[in-house]
Amino acid sequence: MMRYNYMVIARAAQPRVQELLAGFPAVALLGPRQSGKTTLAQALADALPERAIYLDLELPSDRAKLSDAELYLSTHEDRLVILDEIQRAPGLFQVLRGVIDQRRRKGIRVGEFLLLGSASMDLLRQSAESLAGRIAYLELTPFVLPEVQRLGADAADRLWVRGGFPDSYLAANDMSSFTWRIAFIQTYLERDIPALGPRVPAETLHRFWRMLAHNQGQLLNAARLAAGLGVSGQTIARYLDILVDLLLVRRLQPWTANLAKRLVRSPKVFVRDSGLVHALLVLTDHEQLLGHPVAGSSWEGFVIENLVAAAPAGASAWFYRTAAGAEIDLLLDLGPRRLWAVEVKRSLNPRPGKGFHLACEDVEATHRFVVYPGTERYRLDPSTEAVPLSSLLRDISG
Repeated sequence: MMRYNYMVIARAAQPRVQELLAGFPAVALLGPRQSGKTTLAQALADALPERAIYLDLELPSDRAKLSDAELYLSTHEDRLVILDEIQRAPGLFQVLRGVIDQRRRKGIRVGEFLLLGSASMDLLRQSAESLAGRIAYLELTPFVLPEVQRLGADAADRLWVRGGFPDSYLAANDMSSFTWRIAFIQTYLERDIPALGPRVPAETLHRFWRMLAHNQGQLLNAARLAAGLGVSGQTIARYLDILVDLLLVRRLQPWTANLAKRLVRSPKVFVRDSGLVHALLVLTDHEQLLGHPVAGSSWEGFVIENLVAAAPAGASAWFYRTAAGAEIDLLLDLGPRRLWAVEVKRSLNPRPGKGFHLACEDVEATHRFVVYPGTERYRLDPSTEAVPLSSLLRDISG
């Protein structure tokens, strides 16, 4: 029987959701299943006594209430309506447009609908085009380091090993956490993915997901993956699209602005949650992880996910690699004259290679950082700093 250390952990996204609800009629809060969207929505609802209605579109009883959605919603003009698993009812978007426009004519303009979804913004936008100008989007990731740091000195390592899904991170012990993640993966394969339409054999997709974990942070080699699964390259692309759309895998695209160089054109692929990487590879605790070849690339993905989550709205994330070997693990474009080059080293003596400095000159990076698992921040040379992840996260969100 699994046990959990339940506690309330404040989510960094909550003030941003409140800010968006103050400016838009509808806000879509997106993230993978079990990342904490419903808990956050309920926290927002608790701050609005008598004003919020919560409907879970996976429940037949709640879907029945929306059999005449326009009529139902028109009777709750003074309420914040929370619609969970909105991707299950794409036809609602057209209704929402009419309801929102009708309310606008009455002078009701903001904070009417909070939509929770387990699909990517790009996928959801295909259904939500009718709400252009009326809806804002925000992604809620599983826990990130600033949210759990106060829980103890081992918070960062625990987050890396277990990942950020709340039930995994807060499990009573490593084995309970591992068991939860195995069940989570199985549920996605057997129920959630088929419910969204893609007809993919669960065992085949499981093998593909596991192959991505083995190749964490590597350039996408569709031909090699296809050969390993006995399918076509087009099928590999479809499988990858499914996991990207479900916010479980990240395709980190290469920086291609420097046309004078021979640049790598393939994306790097990461299973986004480090705990899922370890579950897919059957690594149950910290000691097993440190002895596995994936440790370095797993930590790289962990650092990248935390930094991308902390980056301000409008920021872009890339990597850079040339055919000659110049490379930057993560390029963060944070706006005018703020191009951060980040190298990730799982070492207490982090020393970037010559290729990192050549790459920084190629892209004209304004800041150079080497993220490492230590606790001190210091200069490696006049232009490059070694920084703990927690320190760089404060910089980026400051």
